[in-house]
Amino acid sequence: MNRAPDILREAEELRWQLGPQFQDALASQVSREASELAARHVRASGTSRVAWQRRLDLLLTGRWTGIPAMALLFALVLWITIEGANIPSAWLASLLVDSGHSWLKTLANNIGLWPWLSGLLIDGMYLSCAWVVSVMLPPMTIFFPLFTLLEDFGYLPRVAFNLDRIFQKAGAHGKQALTMTMGLGCNAAGVVATRIIDSPRERLIAIITNNFSLCNGRWPTQILMATVFVGALAPPAFASIVAASSVFFVAVLGFVFALGSSWLLSRTLLKGQASSFSLELPPYRPPDILRTLYTSLIDRTLFVLWRAVVFAVPAGAVIWLIANVDAGGHSVAWWMATGLDPMAWIMGLTGVILVAYIVAIPANEIVVPSILMLTVLLTGNSVAGAAGAGVMFETEDHILHGLLTSAGWTTLTAVCLMLFSLLHNPCSTTLYTIYKETGSWRWTALSAALPLFLGFSVCSLVALVWRTLAVW
Repeated sequence: MNRAPDILREAEELRWQLGPQFQDALASQVSREASELAARHVRASGTSRVAWQRRLDLLLTGRWTGIPAMALLFALVLWITIEGANIPSAWLASLLVDSGHSWLKTLANNIGLWPWLSGLLIDGMYLSCAWVVSVMLPPMTIFFPLFTLLEDFGYLPRVAFNLDRIFQKAGAHGKQALTMTMGLGCNAAGVVATRIIDSPRERLIAIITNNFSLCNGRWPTQILMATVFVGALAPPAFASIVAASSVFFVAVLGFVFALGSSWLLSRTLLKGQASSFSLELPPYRPPDILRTLYTSLIDRTLFVLWRAVVFAVPAGAVIWLIANVDAGGHSVAWWMATGLDPMAWIMGLTGVILVAYIVAIPANEIVVPSILMLTVLLTGNSVAGAAGAGVMFETEDHILHGLLTSAGWTTLTAVCLMLFSLLHNPCSTTLYTIYKETGSWRWTALSAALPLFLGFSVCSLVALVWRTLAVW
């Protein structure tokens, strides 16, 4: 006969007969034995590894060292991305833009394709697609793997830990720091990354403000203006340092605007208290290289690149059409630039810049080539590297400086362009992603209107102060 139930019942009766003292003694005994087991387990797993991880956490999450270490680390990631992408970007541009464009134009002439159709398909649609691939692909294939390596290593939860208090004060979620970091590679990817935020309200805040992270499509504009104009203000020995510092300042300014916008949204349209969450700091571990490559290259890089190409192709057609279709003796681009010049002057910009941003909404990567193409078209200046009227191109920095200054550009123009590059509407790929994630045109429109309003206001204020100081 099974007496287990009887034994358990007798033990329960004995426990209550002995009273609370027995219960306390039993609890103390269990706690003591558990502590001894834990101590033996830690020694068996290796105290040196635990001590090493604790020392690393003291550096990476320390009150005074956590944020500086984070800034240095991500500055290093961005530097590796920018420097590492230069050679493959130049190679792709040579292959797709220079050689590919010339080969296709020759083929079109040989088969007798109508000039207007050749211009629309090759000078417009193909060339814009080639620019997007050559500018976007190399940085993404570097940035996303590096980002995924940090994620697999276990560092990204430490980033959220370091910035959680700052975002909490802004009424946002601590995990928004991670989505903003992802936005440095691509804002569309940053918007998708907001899925890690459970609160719908705080996820909306993260989605709307992700555009303030400088995506890789905007880095060429920042670097070009910083190199050609801002760096030129310093002695040659310090020009590169000044240029790099100005770009880093704009990136940090984006973080500030994201915090300010999050604070504003959390107290107006998206009122509510910042939610708390349990953040577990996982142990540091060696990354899985194969999984990292698959996640970063297949799930992120190719996904984002495909969306950008889909939107860039029709944008190229529009750019070619406004540059080559005449109306009243001038091209449509001339009429647009002339009409936008008064508003652009208030912002410290030019009408050509605003036209370039309008036609380049599908992809930030074609902003610089569009600006140069429209500048050559409207000024009539011939530039080495330009393939013809209404054809996008890029050329050497010293040639660009002469071209842009002849078109009326100043240091003020370059500074305001760097600010407007940070504070303008998201590209079509990001806007489409925002709509897919939110299912609302209202929030998509707000995501476009908020940075545009800030861009107009900030650039106008900077231009006003600059011109006032110049008069004094």
